[in-house]
This record gives sequence, structure tokens and C-alpha cells, in this order.
Amino acid sequence: MSGTDNPYGGSYGGQMNATASYGGAPAAAADAGYIKDTTTAGFTKDVLEESRRQPVLVDFWAPWCGPCKQLTPVIEKVVSESRGQVKLVKMNIDDHPSIPGQLGIQSIPAVIAFVDGRPVDGFMGAVPESQIRQFIEKLAGPPGADQAAEIEAVLAEAETLLGNGDVQGAAQLYGAVLQADQENAKAAAGMMQCLIALGDTDRASQMLGSLPEDLAKDPAVQAVAKKLEQIEEARKLGDPVALQRQLDANPDDHEARLKLAKILNVQGEREQAADHLLTIMRKDRAFDDDGARRQLLQFFEVWGPKDPATIAARRRLSSILFS
Repeated sequence: MSGTDNPYGGSYGGQMNATASYGGAPAAAADAGYIKDTTTAGFTKDVLEESRRQPVLVDFWAPWCGPCKQLTPVIEKVVSESRGQVKLVKMNIDDHPSIPGQLGIQSIPAVIAFVDGRPVDGFMGAVPESQIRQFIEKLAGPPGADQAAEIEAVLAEAETLLGNGDVQGAAQLYGAVLQADQENAKAAAGMMQCLIALGDTDRASQMLGSLPEDLAKDPAVQAVAKKLEQIEEARKLGDPVALQRQLDANPDDHEARLKLAKILNVQGEREQAADHLLTIMRKDRAFDDDGARRQLLQFFEVWGPKDPATIAARRRLSSILFS
């Protein structure tokens, strides 16, 4: 990845769009996904097949129709704001008369709703915006009814991608969630994790500092904050090669071992970091007032309870504490 590009949109050298500025997707981007024109040949794919995934509204119109010109901007606005609850497909009956003829469309504008490949409801005329919203809610439920589940699925996918090393793919998903839900703590924490993985801890710290107070207190965000603190501390602990030489010369140099554990942790060597701390505990529980155990617990907070390194180290910690 170049120094000027970023996986979540905007200029990597300037203020980030998806991380520091939370807002909805641009209307043009939304329209591109939810609104399209169709033809007689495309009707099966655009309407019948698509309606098996979510309701599809078909707007039958013509260039000479005055009420059509009134209805079009209103229905496009409502569909765009529905964010995928329904899709809108427009058909010019002058250019494509066979489909409306088969459906018995005799007056326009006429809007027919398709679900599971079949027409299920409709209305005629340039009806007001409130009536269009009611019509869509009747078909698809209130706005946001499925959004929470969809967001959780996207977050789970992003976490998997990040865990597999696909930082760019994860960041794109976290950015998309932040556009839909600007105060989603998991997405904010995930985006900062992506920045850390890219080596841009300064930008991650900037994002952390820009979060609203309530969001900054979320456990997921707090875990990232502690990770940033650990990274900053590790920068001041010296050369890991020199620390390893000190340990080779004196395996009981617990101070050097503790520093090395902290450095290995921020380098992603979690198992080795935990091993050093557990070694200190086995040899001298009193060192630094049980500092090795306290440091390991801080690692657990950042790694998370389900991380394999946490699970393995917690088992070994238990054997030391309770043997």
C-alpha cells in the first residue's frame, strides 16, 4: 500500500473521512446501489430475481407524464434513505410496453411491489412522501429493523479479515459500518486496530482523541487505548537484541525479561511475551510486587478473552497460581 492511499477512503495524508468524520453514505453512492432503470430483457433479473433478496418497487413511467415527474424525485429519495430495505427499478413504458401491458398497467405513474418474484402490492399516482414511506414499511418493516443484525455480521467479517492479516479488507468494512452508525464502538476500535496494523499509531491516537467521551469509554475502545499505551512504552524500553543478550548472560535478570516481554507483545509475538512473564512468575513472584502477573493481565485485556494466546497463557497462569 502506498503512503498516500488508504483502505477506507479519503486522503491518507489529510483528515480521514471514515475514521474521524462520521456521516452517512453520499446520496449518489446510495442511489447507485438501490435505484436503476430496466428493460424488457432485463426485467427478469432486475425485478423477479432481485425481489427474492429484498422487495423491489417497479415504477412504470413515461417522459410525457407530468405526475411521473412529480413522483420520481420523491420515491427516489425515500428508497435511497431506506438503505437497501427495498430497491427501485424504473421502466419507461414507451420504450418497453410489453411488461406493463402484461401486468394490466393502464394509467401512470404506477408503482408495483414485487416480493419473491411475484407482484404483491402497488399504488397509482403521485402520492405524497409520507404515503410512500408507509408503503415501504408495510413491505419491509420499519427503517433499521434489520440494520443491527447486518452491522453485527459485517463487524464479524471485518474481525476475521483483520485476524487473517487482510487489513485493507477489514478497514473497508469498518469504514462502511461507521458510515451507517457513526457511534459504533466496535467499528471505531476496529478501524484504530487497522491503523495500528499499518504502523500508523499517530493516526490511531488522533482518532482516539477525536471520539466522543461516551464512545471512548467503551471496553473495545479502551482496549485499543491500552494497546497504544503499550506501544508507546515499548518504544522507550531499548533494543530487544541487547535485552536478549542480557538475558543470555543472566537468565535471572527479571527487569530485562520484563522489558523484552513488553517489546515482543507490541511486535505481535504474544506467546513469547507471555512466556517471559510466566518465567518471571515461576522464579520470583515478589519481583516488582508481582509485576509480571499484573503485566500479563494487562496483555489479556488488549488481546481479548478469546485470543488463543490469552487462552494458553491463562491456563499456564492458573497452574502457577494454584499448583
